[in-house]
Amino acid sequence: MQPSGEQYSMTAVGYTATVTEVGATLRKLAHEGRALVAGFDAEEIRPAYRGAVLAPWPNRVADGAYDFGGTTHQLPLSEPARHNALHGLVAWVPWTLLERSADRVVLGYQLFPQDGYPFRLDLTVSYVLSVDGLTTRLTALNAGVDEAPYGCAPHPYLVAGPGRVDDWTLDLPAADYLEVTPDRLLPVRVTPVEGTSYDFRRAHDIGDTFLDHAYTGLGRDPGGRTRVRVVTGDGSGVEMSWSAESLPWVQVHTADRPEPELNRSGLAVEPMTCPPDAFNSRTDLLVLAPGELHEASWTITAV
Repeated sequence: MQPSGEQYSMTAVGYTATVTEVGATLRKLAHEGRALVAGFDAEEIRPAYRGAVLAPWPNRVADGAYDFGGTTHQLPLSEPARHNALHGLVAWVPWTLLERSADRVVLGYQLFPQDGYPFRLDLTVSYVLSVDGLTTRLTALNAGVDEAPYGCAPHPYLVAGPGRVDDWTLDLPAADYLEVTPDRLLPVRVTPVEGTSYDFRRAHDIGDTFLDHAYTGLGRDPGGRTRVRVVTGDGSGVEMSWSAESLPWVQVHTADRPEPELNRSGLAVEPMTCPPDAFNSRTDLLVLAPGELHEASWTITAV
């Protein structure tokens, strides 16, 4: 058995993708043989949350503690160095295969009540290849009897082409970013990008800029979609798009890592329903009533 469990491969119209049992993870995505995301080998333990599904919260919960429904809840501190609960509860669990065809994989996971998150969710994620690229759709059903706090995001690292993020150009239509504390990356305030090194509304080279910030105030095309694009000097690369109404935040990270093989090797683009520590701030936090269904989707396309 591979560390990431069963491997589910798809192919269609020049695209190939592999999704894993563990974490419903997008392990590989390519177009005409060109990688669009930073993946990992089947024999590896997934590094740096590459391609994971994040739920029932994305990003961080400060101290893993939050109040909801008149009760204080304590989550496991999965980011102990910063004393935070990181990236939800389903990134390392085995998901069940529900459907599979040449161009489609559907996985499901039942999140049962537990210490820190005593709520029941039924999660389903579908991966579908088409001429538009890879579209992922995540649904969450509150299958319990109480209201449940909820947020979600994906965690792909986009790859424009050869080299590292320093060599690529980023187009990120976001007017504001979230300032965070330098030690624990917890929210301070929302600030306009105007006049800062975090402004990529007019596409330009990433260079040595360090990014690990949540953006909001997302620009939209006429169809209401936000489009983030990262390209090489010849204009080829990759684009990620989603509905800004359902995913009004995006975390962008230049993958600054101590491991040489991982360092700045891909650009994390994580469209989110809510910002970091939303379980405490309640900013854009979703509260699912019993029987309520939430859906979010995003698409990765070759440029």
